[in-house]
Amino acid sequence: MRIRDVLLGALVSYLIIQNVCVANASRVLQKSQFFANFLQSNNNGISNNGTKWAVLVAGSNGWGNYRHQADVCHAYQILKKSGMKDENIIVFMYDDIANSPENPHPGIIINSPNGSDVYHGVPKDYTGENVTVNNLFAAILGNKSGITGGSGKVVESGPDDYIFIYYTDHGGAGVVGSMFQGLLPSNINVYATTASNATEDSWAEYCPNFDAPLEYDTCLGDLYSISWLEDCDMNDVGSETLQQQYESVRKRTLEGTAFNGSSHVMQYGDMSFSGNVLSVYLGDNPSPPTTTTKSSSNVVPQRDAALVHLHHKIRKSDVNSEEYLLAKKKLSEELAHREHVDYTINQIGKLLLGHHDHQNGFKNLRSSGQPLVDDWDCLKTLVKTYAKYCGSLSTYGLKYTGEIANACNAGITVDQFAAASIQTCS
Repeated sequence: MRIRDVLLGALVSYLIIQNVCVANASRVLQKSQFFANFLQSNNNGISNNGTKWAVLVAGSNGWGNYRHQADVCHAYQILKKSGMKDENIIVFMYDDIANSPENPHPGIIINSPNGSDVYHGVPKDYTGENVTVNNLFAAILGNKSGITGGSGKVVESGPDDYIFIYYTDHGGAGVVGSMFQGLLPSNINVYATTASNATEDSWAEYCPNFDAPLEYDTCLGDLYSISWLEDCDMNDVGSETLQQQYESVRKRTLEGTAFNGSSHVMQYGDMSFSGNVLSVYLGDNPSPPTTTTKSSSNVVPQRDAALVHLHHKIRKSDVNSEEYLLAKKKLSEELAHREHVDYTINQIGKLLLGHHDHQNGFKNLRSSGQPLVDDWDCLKTLVKTYAKYCGSLSTYGLKYTGEIANACNAGITVDQFAAASIQTCS
C-alpha cells in the first residue's frame, strides 16, 4: 500500500487531537497552511459546542491482512454506538476482504471468535486505489482540493472540535513505528497511544489454530487494537478516562505477550488529556457496555501472521487442489525471501562496520525518549537504495529498519550503503 511507503517513520495507532489537525506525522503536514492554522489555536479546555470527527485507516490489503480492516470496521461500530454521525467519520480501507473468495461468510467481517458482523454500514469513503497518502493527508487537513477520487469527505473542523484518528497496519522501527518517540511535543493539543514502543513489534490475535473459528485461516484482529476496542465494548465510555483505558490496554497487551515476547503500549503528547473521558472524543451518546471476549496468551508476532495463514491453508486443503499448491508455493517464496533479507542486511552491516561493530552498532537502537534517527530523509533513501539493489524489504524486512536507521546515525553515506548493497546482492 502506498500509505505505508510514504509514511516512513510515522505511526498513528490511536491518536486523539483537539482543534484542527494532526501533529508532525511528516513535513508534508508541517509545511501546510492548514497545519499552520492549527498551531495558532491552543485551546486546552473541553468544549461542549465542538464537533467530534474521526478518521479510521487500515493501511494494508489482502486476505492475509484481514485483521487490519476488521479492526477499523469494529472501531466504526463503536463510534456509531456512541452517537457519532457518518458525516463526521471518514474511513480508509481497501475493502477487499468482505467479499473475498476466501471469506467463508461473504459480506461479513468479524473481529473476534463468534463475533457479530462489524462490516455492516461502514462508509466506503476511500477504497481500493483511492486509499493513498495524499488523500489521507488531505482528508485530515480539510483540504478538499487535494482529494482524488473517493467520497470527497474531509475533516471540516473548527477551533472547538475534536479529532480521533485510528491507523492500523504493519510497522517496524522507523516505519509506522516511531512517529512519536522524542518527536511529539507536549503542548500542541495532541495525545497519542501506540501498540508498542519504537523498537518492538506488535502482535496479531484470534488466529488460526488458536482462537479463530475453524473456517478462518487468517488472524481476526491485532492484540493492541482488540484490547482497546473490546475495552470500549465492555466499559462506559462516558465515565472511563483516557488514562484508565491506557492502563487497561497496556496491561492486557503485556499479558497477551507474556509467554511470547513483549509489546509495551505507549502514550505520548499532551498528558493533560489523559483525565478526559472517552466520550469527549468518541461520541456524545455512549451506550451501555456489552460483554465481549477476553484475549488469551495465544497471540502471533505480526510479522508471522502471514506464515500462520499459509500453514493453515495448506493443512486444510486437499493435497491435489490448486489451493494447496498455490499456498505451498507462496510459503516457499516467503521463506526464501526471509532468508534473503536476513542474509543481505547482516552482510551489508558487516561490510560497512565490520563484524564486531555491526553486532554492537547497528543492532543497538537508541534509548527510550530519543528519536530513532536524526535524518529521516537518510533513512528513506537507504531503504530505497536497499530495494534498488537487493529487492523490497517487504513486511518481514521492516524488522531491520532500525538497523538501517542506525546506519544513518553512524554517518554512513548513501554511496557507501549502495556500494555494500551492490557487493552483497549483485
